[in-house]
Amino acid sequence: MAPRTTRPQSSARGHHQSASPVGTPTRGTTNPNRLRRMDRWIAATHGPALRRSPEPPLAVDLGYGAAPWTAVELLARLRTAEPRTRLYGIEIEPARVEAAKPYEHEGLSFVHGGFEVPVPGRVTLIRAANVLRQYDEEQVAAVWQRLCGRLAPGGLLVEGTCDEIGRRHVWVALDGSGPRTVTFATRLGSLERPSDLAERLPKALIHRNVPGEPVHAFLRDFDRAWAAAAPYASLGARQRWIRSVRDLAADWPLTDGPRRWRQGEVTVRWEALAPRG
Repeated sequence: MAPRTTRPQSSARGHHQSASPVGTPTRGTTNPNRLRRMDRWIAATHGPALRRSPEPPLAVDLGYGAAPWTAVELLARLRTAEPRTRLYGIEIEPARVEAAKPYEHEGLSFVHGGFEVPVPGRVTLIRAANVLRQYDEEQVAAVWQRLCGRLAPGGLLVEGTCDEIGRRHVWVALDGSGPRTVTFATRLGSLERPSDLAERLPKALIHRNVPGEPVHAFLRDFDRAWAAAAPYASLGARQRWIRSVRDLAADWPLTDGPRRWRQGEVTVRWEALAPRG
């Protein structure tokens, strides 16, 4: 279903409410700690922006699913970077919002809504995990634009996908100017080869993992670097990953360094992987 354009209205609570939420329900699948890799990356890389906010920074967990665990966990992890952080969990299914209400506490609220992001003011962070998988690739840009329109200056949208227990993630980070980076993150002990992450590419890239597309070339080169680093496997999967990423950096514009690589991550500039055509 394509995103609909609706005119915001003000509610008695001061939130910007649409006549009807924008978007369609997800399956709602969720598990505790499923999004831990994404959360830790956000806290580490976006923590300075949270701390710079003159007002208590506002974060959103968009489409948190059938249970509130991911929203509760995201707030806790963000507060390690900035204790003033507040968070809204947003769900398009009213029953899921009602089920989450008992978990509200200071700084954490749950509201009914969708891509219109019905919270007061602009937000410092929106996390949309496993939300756009059901949409067509052609719809992604409009959703990104709409969500980025709700960001405060310096705000960040993190949109991506992970497996059911959080071993493998790929996400895109965007700001008000559009997509900036793509991050690949994995539990290294479960990885046979880096291209295993292809099944978790976000909707904007998953259908582009074919010859002739940059993301396909990136994963091909990553597999080659991984194979060349096989001697490092005797030192552990982490050392093999770090060696592979160092080799990858010779040909691809990576934005992070060994401190993040040790976590089983690598981040590359969006323009290097952006779809052609």
